[in-house]
Amino acid sequence: MKYLVSCLLLFFSISCKKEQTTENFLAVALTSKDPRIKNVVDSIAKFKVQLQYVKINRIGDSIKFKTFNFQVDSSVYFYPASTVKLPTAVAALEKLNAIDTLTLDTKFYVEGDTTVTTFSSCIRDIFAVSDNAANNRLVEFLGFDDLNHRLKRTGIGPVRISHRLSTDQADQLHSQPLLIYQNDSTVSPTPKLLSTAPTPLSLKEIEKGIGYVEDNEIIMEPFDFSLKNHFPIQSQTALLKRIFFPEVFPKKERFNLTTNQLFFLREAMAVLPHQQGYDRSMYYDSYVKFFMYGDQKEAIPKHIKIYNKVGYAYGTLTDTAYIIDSKNDIEFILSGTILVNQDGIFNNDNYEYDSIGIPFLAQLGREIYAQYLPE
Repeated sequence: MKYLVSCLLLFFSISCKKEQTTENFLAVALTSKDPRIKNVVDSIAKFKVQLQYVKINRIGDSIKFKTFNFQVDSSVYFYPASTVKLPTAVAALEKLNAIDTLTLDTKFYVEGDTTVTTFSSCIRDIFAVSDNAANNRLVEFLGFDDLNHRLKRTGIGPVRISHRLSTDQADQLHSQPLLIYQNDSTVSPTPKLLSTAPTPLSLKEIEKGIGYVEDNEIIMEPFDFSLKNHFPIQSQTALLKRIFFPEVFPKKERFNLTTNQLFFLREAMAVLPHQQGYDRSMYYDSYVKFFMYGDQKEAIPKHIKIYNKVGYAYGTLTDTAYIIDSKNDIEFILSGTILVNQDGIFNNDNYEYDSIGIPFLAQLGREIYAQYLPE
């Protein structure tokens, strides 16, 4: 604990020197006296915060990134929750691009399900309201082995997606075939895929807390995350860069997506729930956008676009976002995670999302954004 506090103070003292403040907006934000920031920073060890801020410099036609980290460590585990839907959507688009008979608007349903949908609807719902069923349908299309191979091929690792989300069949290795509509009355199945069983992750803090709930009983031992998904902060930022700045990377490190697919994906990432047909009174603009607006229900200004994917489960809140203000010519990338589970019991739905976690991420985004504005 003393070592962590010392490192934090050193981080602040180095980062907040005059010559650094115009560059390391993250360090300045973390010294804020706003209680939404200060209360977390004052007890930083228990919140397991990891943050990465990327300053984007445009010089002519070239783009340069300058990255600033706070406690970012891919060897320290946090549960990524729904942030894994972003790489799943990207991998599904890449696979679609390789199959001549399928398009974004191809209709299908999963064997054993009755919902008829399209690939475009699944991807839009993933970003508009973080729909779990939409994500799982894409997982059935890909299978875990193909999904992970496509991610690792581009060098965004470490990353491991090993289970579906919020379903009794989360860990099932066999995929369910998709029934693809050839016309209004004829369907054909995709192959049933068998994925390799995941090996336990060997990471720091892979076991968390003092207990967990299972079958309505509290088991008083740490919760084991070793077979869960793994998508650390660096990997999330690396994926965002490949989506919005593919030209910066060599061809072998890019996803094989068409210009139209990239345009669709970017637009889907910024879509607000009401733009996808959801009731705005229930699914407000910041429903799944934590940075800057997560603790507010007012409309997000039209000149600000947030291309992001959030995740929240097991007391862990995560957001990875590319934020653009077209009015003030501002752009930056911000990724972060925080654990808010004060009782140390997992899977009991007793987490401080609204009182601590979301206000911290929202204010952090505002503090960084404010430093771009002219005085």
